[in-house]
Amino acid sequence: MGKENGWKGKNFKFKSSRDTIYGLGFVGALVYFISTAGGFWEGILGFLKAIVWPGFLVYGALKGLKL
Repeated sequence: MGKENGWKGKNFKFKSSRDTIYGLGFVGALVYFISTAGGFWEGILGFLKAIVWPGFLVYGALKGLKL
C-alpha cells in the first residue's frame, strides 16, 4: 500500500526557497564563526551568531548605506 520510501509517510518538503537559502547561510556562517573562534566559549558564541546571521547582514547593509 503506497510507496515505501524510508520516511514512513512523512511529508518532507521545503516551504520555499528561502528555507534553503537560510540553511545554506546558516551553515556558511557557522563554519566561518567557529573557524575564527579562539576557544570553546567563542565557538558557542559563534554558534549563536550563526543562528541570527540575517540580522548581522541587514545591520551591515544599513550601516554601509549610512542609514
